[in-house]
Amino acid sequence: MLEEVMTQAFWVGLAKIIGVNIILSGDNAVVIALAARSLPPKQQKLAIFWGAGAAIVLRIVLTLFAVALLTLPWLKLIGSALLFWIGIQLLVPEDEGGDVAASEHLFTAVKTILIADLVMSLDNVIAVAAAAGGSLILLVLGLAISIPLVVFGATLLVKAMERYPVIITVGAGLIGWVAGEMLIADHALQPWLTGYGVTYAGEAAQAHPHYGGLNLEWVSGAIGVAVVVVAGTWLGRKKAAARPRPNS
Repeated sequence: MLEEVMTQAFWVGLAKIIGVNIILSGDNAVVIALAARSLPPKQQKLAIFWGAGAAIVLRIVLTLFAVALLTLPWLKLIGSALLFWIGIQLLVPEDEGGDVAASEHLFTAVKTILIADLVMSLDNVIAVAAAAGGSLILLVLGLAISIPLVVFGATLLVKAMERYPVIITVGAGLIGWVAGEMLIADHALQPWLTGYGVTYAGEAAQAHPHYGGLNLEWVSGAIGVAVVVVAGTWLGRKKAAARPRPNS
């Protein structure tokens, strides 16, 4: 355990988990704020506290299942495709949607927060599981740090993203990096890649592909960043241009 914590890979993975979770939890944070907005001030704090606590436990359990599933061949390819879609969608302007109903009772607010987090957490779970790279310590620590930051900093987070849109672009690029790493690391590709001279370093379950001393996960990650940012920006501009303009 201590040996793992002292490695550079551990701290890089921890930074990726926190960054990905903060970026993708923006919507969840807004839902929490909306669900608790009609409660008295003291109950608002309780609703956020208990709702956040339950959400943390739920997220860890779901992500543990995702980590186990991602060790199977082909599932990393599927997860990578989902992450590319999630990253691109972050850069596409959203249509105006309906508000989340405010709750007037503490239990109802906590239940609303928990259900909303469950429904909206697919993207978080896949991305965090991929960034954890199979490390249980990294997974639990990353989620334990990042989720409270999101929940209790919901308003600040939303305002920061509105004021500095580059945060969303950086977050989308980070998701693209994780997706690229995840794609090239799928064990289903190993027989095909080794035929082209690719070698694998590390334990069988977490072997990293290399070609001529170059880590292919880094190359694939960089390509993933480019794909997400370019495609997302292009689709975002296309959608913005297609919107009807108000009559002057």
